Amino acid sequence: MERQKSMEKGLLKKSLSIQEREKKFPNEDVFLETGLSRKSPREVIKKAQEDDGECRVTASVFLSTFVAVSGSFCTGCGVGFSSGAQSGITKDLSLSVAEYSMFGSILTLGGLIGALFSGKVADVLGRKRTMLFCEAFCVTGWLAVALAQDALWLDCGRLLLGIGVGLFSYVIPVYIAEIAPKHVRGSFVFANQLMQNCGIALFFIIGNFVPWRLLAIVGFVPCVLHVFCLFFIPESPRWLAKKGRDKDCRTALQCLRGPDVDISREANTIRDTIEMSEVHGETRMAELFQRRYAYPLLIGVGLMFLQQLSGSSGVTYYASSLFQKGGFPSAVGTSVIATLMVPKAMLGTIIVDKLGRRTLLMASCAGMGLSALLLSVSYGFQSFGILPALTPIFTCIGVLGHIVTFALGMGGLPWIIMAEIFPMNVKVSAGTLVTVTNWLFGWIVTYTFNFMLEWNASGMFFVFSMVSAFSIVFVYFLVPETKGRSLEEIQALLSNYVQ
Repeated sequence: MERQKSMEKGLLKKSLSIQEREKKFPNEDVFLETGLSRKSPREVIKKAQEDDGECRVTASVFLSTFVAVSGSFCTGCGVGFSSGAQSGITKDLSLSVAEYSMFGSILTLGGLIGALFSGKVADVLGRKRTMLFCEAFCVTGWLAVALAQDALWLDCGRLLLGIGVGLFSYVIPVYIAEIAPKHVRGSFVFANQLMQNCGIALFFIIGNFVPWRLLAIVGFVPCVLHVFCLFFIPESPRWLAKKGRDKDCRTALQCLRGPDVDISREANTIRDTIEMSEVHGETRMAELFQRRYAYPLLIGVGLMFLQQLSGSSGVTYYASSLFQKGGFPSAVGTSVIATLMVPKAMLGTIIVDKLGRRTLLMASCAGMGLSALLLSVSYGFQSFGILPALTPIFTCIGVLGHIVTFALGMGGLPWIIMAEIFPMNVKVSAGTLVTVTNWLFGWIVTYTFNFMLEWNASGMFFVFSMVSAFSIVFVYFLVPETKGRSLEEIQALLSNYVQ
């Protein structure tokens, strides 16, 4: 009964707000029946195709995307730190394998905590202010790591850094997806992965030469620069529209599309879609598990689950340990990875809107599966003393192949798809659940990785290869192609599918 009264009150409020908008903008296509849009999903698709096709990529979109993904660079620095600093920290602070595993994995535990609140924080504060909020955690975390004198302070700093990174992992792809034109949205959101790889590559290289405390200070600098740059980009027009701030929405959209572009049709389409998605009101987490949300939820949660159970985080976090176990020089191995990371991420950014999401995802899973299988064979030969000369070579190829193919698809595409498939009324709860899934299983993998590596490295990588094989099947049968579609088209199509 209370829920029904709340819905009725919301409908009345929406009706009044639309009437007010009609007075302000008499030329707009506003529908007043029950305060909701009369448009069907099919009509929204048609209108979105007409409206978004003319959008061009402006300097403002480029700048806003670059500033947003600078947060991903900070994330990459945090991820790459544990591999480059491992030998220095364990020596200086006398950490055991268990203690260093806790330090390495606590970033993902912090990410899990940040992910729990990511959707709500981004919805309340807005996309831009949430990124500022993230940097407060990151800056404090880096300083705590740099000044740490024992494992406790080290872990506290890493945990704070993880909370900031967990918030970033949700808000950055969502912000970019909401500002970018549809024909470049995939590439622009994939730049999130590109900048993250730039951060990892930087720390993999300089981690071989720079003491770990100085390395933490290096991670602190881009966080401060990011805070400064965030003041020069607009807020997401879709978030502003959701909050009923039509004038601010139009101002932000005009800034992004250019001063000489008529943005009224795109603004109307955004408004119509938000009104359609809010027919049932803001969806709470308990109400998320309904039939109409089952398909996008299965896609989002499934991709994040498979991404982490493929062993991706463990391979990246502890690459130097894998090289050492296989008898390959870790300094050489991490330097080669760093050299390849940026070019292959750039390749992914270029081809994601040409080949499509599905093709890249399946190709990435195939490459990761074969690389994990090669590592399984390599460590299996080592345990039985077979072909010892080939173990370092197989280890190098397997680690490089796994990291490279992961970054080409499974690294960034699940985040792109997550930002595309959920309507505004479930983006908070669904996005939070998807992000929590990623960080929860990421923490499990990164914490247990070193223990499994010592116990049975061959068996661990065989399991990872089987997960990647299953991922190909999952993508082939369940994941739709979202390339070249506007957010409004995608959500209307998913709505049609469920109906």
